[in-house]
Amino acid sequence: MENRKDYCRCLYYSANALSRAITKMAEEAFADTGLPPSYAFLVMSINKYPGIPAGELAELQMLTPSTITRLVEKLEKKGLARRVNEGRSTLVFPTPASVALSEKIKAAWSGLYRKYAAILGDEEARSLTSRIYDAVLALEK
Repeated sequence: MENRKDYCRCLYYSANALSRAITKMAEEAFADTGLPPSYAFLVMSINKYPGIPAGELAELQMLTPSTITRLVEKLEKKGLARRVNEGRSTLVFPTPASVALSEKIKAAWSGLYRKYAAILGDEEARSLTSRIYDAVLALEK
């Protein structure tokens, strides 16, 4: 469809279209984990940094503290995270169930990369990822 090109030079339009495309791929790649991709990445971080303060987890995931609270609450209900209040901080710990999912989640993440790298090429996949991340950091200032 030729009309698609009407907005292709708009970062907002293109970024949202990319988000939809990569989200679809990610949902397919992570389906075997039983978790949406956003939860799987959160579980990876919690497993990697046991006892991470919720605020640091929010920064690491590039999400707001309130979003992290909501997501961690859902993971806790699934038995995939445990929160401990320590003073004014909430620390987030993995559970045996979340640790048991680690390899399956890592395999899904690798599978996602292989899928989009097969389409874009390995060099372009790495370069595009780096440029997008740099743009996010610049735009958040």
